[in-house]
Amino acid sequence: MMVKDIHGHALSGASPAAAGHYQQALDAYHRYGGQPMKHLSRALADSPEFVMAHLLQAYMTGVGTDPPTQAMGQAALAAARDLPAAPREQAHRAAAEALLGGRTRAAGRILEDIAIDHPCDLVALQAGQLVDFLIGDARMLRDRIARSLPAWSEGMPNHHALLAMHAFGLEETGDYDRAEAAGRRALELEPRNGWAQHAVAHVYEMQDRRAEGVAWMRGNPGAWSGDSFFAIHNAWHLALFHLGLDQIDQVLALYDGPIYGEASTMPFDMDDAAALLWRLALRGVDVGVRWRSLAEAYAAQPRGLSAFDDMHATMALVGAGRDAEAEAALSAMAIAVEGPGDNAAVTRDIGLPAARAILAFGRGRDAEAIDLLRGVRNDAARFGGSHAQRDVLDLTLIAAARRGGETALERALLAERAAASPVHLRRFY
Repeated sequence: MMVKDIHGHALSGASPAAAGHYQQALDAYHRYGGQPMKHLSRALADSPEFVMAHLLQAYMTGVGTDPPTQAMGQAALAAARDLPAAPREQAHRAAAEALLGGRTRAAGRILEDIAIDHPCDLVALQAGQLVDFLIGDARMLRDRIARSLPAWSEGMPNHHALLAMHAFGLEETGDYDRAEAAGRRALELEPRNGWAQHAVAHVYEMQDRRAEGVAWMRGNPGAWSGDSFFAIHNAWHLALFHLGLDQIDQVLALYDGPIYGEASTMPFDMDDAAALLWRLALRGVDVGVRWRSLAEAYAAQPRGLSAFDDMHATMALVGAGRDAEAEAALSAMAIAVEGPGDNAAVTRDIGLPAARAILAFGRGRDAEAIDLLRGVRNDAARFGGSHAQRDVLDLTLIAAARRGGETALERALLAERAAASPVHLRRFY
């Protein structure tokens, strides 16, 4: 008899015991915490031909942009490639093939179709929303999840995960009240859901509710900082709240503690560190030797794999005064423009001009930085991340206008920001 998951989807190659381990992995994955890989290893030790266990491993590592993580994803995909699979599982396999082959948008479309046919397939929904995040598709961040809402009800297993994903999609499309409500409800169901904590933090960031943001993040830090994949990024959000309140000592303490006190080589973590130091530098804060270790970590990694990561690497290298290596990073990006996959076009249109602007700003060439940033800012969503993360480009543009004596442009940019959120940017940060 075919084993099925708790939502009735076939699990080809799985024993009942392996399905139990797989569900434990899903429970952790859906809250961005725990040890899903440990549970998947147990599932596969019991049932080596469990195709969805292999594919979940591929999804979890396929979104990484460093070569070791990508290699793990490729190995998992290879193990799943020739296994017997039901139609839904075959579609997942095709999505993982596209994702790990650099065809991110194609992966998103396949995952979209899976969720249309199987609206309770949380793997398709979560992997799909991560794809939307990587390509900066705000509408799909919301609507991919919204389409599945009618199939769900209170009390269904992992309902919190659906609400958390919907909260983030609502926030990225400016529906802040509903986003906050959905995120808070998700956390009532599962206080350890790091994505829900993150979604509400984004609402506070976009509405400039800094003091409330600090209270939100410090109210129950153990829930989001312990045993969570999102602990560093959520600490980054807390640092932004303190930065907006001019509490520089707290920002530096967070950097030296959970954000980069223990140096990470994971690109997502490094990007948070680079973006925070760059924001501090824009304010004229002396960050001391902090640039050095971060730049060394970036310098040890290959460039040209992700436009978003490459732009942040350029920040770190420029911040550390390693201009020759920053130039080398730009050269690697120029080569990537001719490469395969979606990253080539994104690097050409967004990543490379943004990185050139960062280098120009670092060298005091404000007019050049202004011209480059004005050319990419309206399309920057294409290289992924959130509105809050991409805001560093606008902040750099404002700083370049100010330093370069472009008073009218600076005034216009600040007025634009104030109009977007009436209480936003009472101060420049």
